[in-house]
Amino acid sequence: MKKKHTGGESARSKKPQTTTLEVNEREELMKFLIAQLPHKNRNNIKTLLKKRQVLVDGKAISQFNYLLKPGQKIVLDQAPTSMTTQMRGITVVYEDKDLIVVNKNAGLLTMATDKEKRATVYSILSNYVKDNNKDSKIFIVHRLDRETSGLMLFAKNEEMQELLQESWKETVEERSYLAVIDGKLDPAEGSYRSYLFESKVFKVHSTNDPEKGREAITHYSTLKSNDSYSLLKVNLETGRKNQIRVHLQELKHPVVGDKKYGSTSNPIGRLGLHAWVLAFTHPVTGKKVRFETSIPGSFLKLF
Repeated sequence: MKKKHTGGESARSKKPQTTTLEVNEREELMKFLIAQLPHKNRNNIKTLLKKRQVLVDGKAISQFNYLLKPGQKIVLDQAPTSMTTQMRGITVVYEDKDLIVVNKNAGLLTMATDKEKRATVYSILSNYVKDNNKDSKIFIVHRLDRETSGLMLFAKNEEMQELLQESWKETVEERSYLAVIDGKLDPAEGSYRSYLFESKVFKVHSTNDPEKGREAITHYSTLKSNDSYSLLKVNLETGRKNQIRVHLQELKHPVVGDKKYGSTSNPIGRLGLHAWVLAFTHPVTGKKVRFETSIPGSFLKLF
């Protein structure tokens, strides 16, 4: 193992100090760093990983159990690497050998369609995992509408995808959204239940006839409101396509920016829907994990 320092002490050097390490045997990244950095404790190293200051062969890695191979070079950089720039609208908030949780920007499709071939969450993540291992793949577990931002869960192998999809209702403990709506709900909280079906032109409709659609149950509560708009916390008991958008239209308070489902206002220049919280039991470890993003600034500015 070779170690060298660059920068730092020279008054003429303005580059941040880096440490370069070389890998001699297969082992997990955390174990390697603990052995090579005796002056840092486990929490210090976790912080380096979280801030993406550990580069393996030039690529920032935050996964503590990432498997290293002989000959790889590890660079510890004083300046954190920007995840958002690298991932073009996607931030990886959690990753292990089976799962990836990402926070996506509004305007990005989950995956390509016959009509839309531009960059998608799926294509960007596929390239991301292939950078580490050309045989790696990504498997879709659920989807978000293009104009909805927030948390998404992907599997890194087919077995995990099947496990999650088959046990989704039992595995997911909380799936909360934030919705900015026109007007003010009365009462301020409640539930809405109907049956949803999709027309031939791909628009979802609501009915009270169980023979015509699939049951959809939405729970909502008001977090903030003013004379024009309200910010809701919305929890899904079922996860149907466009469920929140259709139910809020039915309640006569559509999501702002949602022309398709009845809104005539667009105060934030986008759909006012954000996947805020995702909590579930990890199918492999059995541990409960919970992820929460910050509330989009454009939502808060209205209040």
